[in-house]
Amino acid sequence: MKVLLISPPRSPENKIYDYAPEDAKKFIHRKLIGPPLGIMYLAEVIKHDHDVTVYDMKGQYDLDQNAPELPILTEQLMKKYTPDIVGVTFLASEFNLGMKIFEVAKKMDPDVLTVAGGIHATLCPEDFVAPYLDIICYGESVDKFKSIVEARKKNKNLKDIPGIILVSHKGLEYTKKIPSTWSTFFSKKMLPDRTLIETWYPTYRVPVHPIPATYVLSSLGCPYQCSFCSIWPQINGCYYQRDIESIITEIKSCDDYLVIRFADANTIVNPDIIDKLFDRIIEEEIHKHYVMDIRVDTAVNNPDLIKKLADNGLKAVICGLESFREKELKNYNKNSGVNLIPEAIKIFHDNGIHLRGNYVIPPDYDEDDFDQFTEFASKYKVALAGYTILTPMPGSIFYNQVKNQIVDHDHAKYNFFNSVLKTKLPLEKYYEKIGALWKIKLGGTETIDISDVKD
Repeated sequence: MKVLLISPPRSPENKIYDYAPEDAKKFIHRKLIGPPLGIMYLAEVIKHDHDVTVYDMKGQYDLDQNAPELPILTEQLMKKYTPDIVGVTFLASEFNLGMKIFEVAKKMDPDVLTVAGGIHATLCPEDFVAPYLDIICYGESVDKFKSIVEARKKNKNLKDIPGIILVSHKGLEYTKKIPSTWSTFFSKKMLPDRTLIETWYPTYRVPVHPIPATYVLSSLGCPYQCSFCSIWPQINGCYYQRDIESIITEIKSCDDYLVIRFADANTIVNPDIIDKLFDRIIEEEIHKHYVMDIRVDTAVNNPDLIKKLADNGLKAVICGLESFREKELKNYNKNSGVNLIPEAIKIFHDNGIHLRGNYVIPPDYDEDDFDQFTEFASKYKVALAGYTILTPMPGSIFYNQVKNQIVDHDHAKYNFFNSVLKTKLPLEKYYEKIGALWKIKLGGTETIDISDVKD
């Protein structure tokens, strides 16, 4: 069977950037950097028995700004690879573009089997009822997808595959339910084949680093339940820790990548595990740079561990600071106080770690709120702060709390850079205020020194 797995383009909608002052725009990140790890795992499980192609449209548009528009590019891919199956992975903000891929694919070949997966397909399957979609592969999909490909090859009834959703003019039809462990590919110790995405290697570069990075998963899920987050609902608040030796094996296999971006929701959930992981990194004499997501309270409670990580390659951290008000942090279910923010910032900075501290701005902020926030952010500067919009992501607690207040249902806007709720300030003024915040950052170098990274 010929299988084409596509990562769709990212949404171009970014009102914060559009309204930001010119000297702030260079700091506003407009893209997620890194390979499409999810579909790379799907490719790994079928590549030995089938002809599989992974195509990263994000990478392609980053690589070639003159690349054809999505419908034409999809037509070209269909003609070149003549796939029997087309799979697309979905975030909420990429829904429109991903569905357009299916529409074009079906128009080109009505017999092609179209399969949707990813976080949005898992949390919002009702959005996917369309004549050009055949299957929703929700939840942990590695084994399910392999079963779909095998069934298609042998012309078996797809209804016999448990744990998927069939899409037809009648709506959604769930097949037999199966327990979802989300640890299947961890237990199998599969390593994604990075040669499948070599074409886009130069585009996988984080803004603070001049060389390409790759994603590595050390865990799945998150035990914390922030109200605005849609990651933990995807697996019902479960958390799965990957075996240390399999992480080491994968890191050692990434010869072409000197920067490893841990793609976990929170990299340090169990400090002992990460401590042991870095013991093994030291023992194996692995010399790379690492990027992690680390909570404020985790840093404050584990300063010695942070120092150890920094001494052995941790160069950048993404940290959800979220708010300067206790009430807002409580509403977000952060379980971490404002008083910890300055302490965490100091720990990261004292260890030479490039810190991106992210805040979310509620839509009900007025001029006074922005003034108070500006004072706080200016007092506790980080290397590069991110100021995004509190967004009711589909599937999150916050979404269910405010879904009747949403005024913009365009999926492309759900990327934290557009307000889909009514704002207290005039909308343009609200965007301008947030855009101006992006200028608040710690002075100094904007890239990480790589002189100590060994080939």
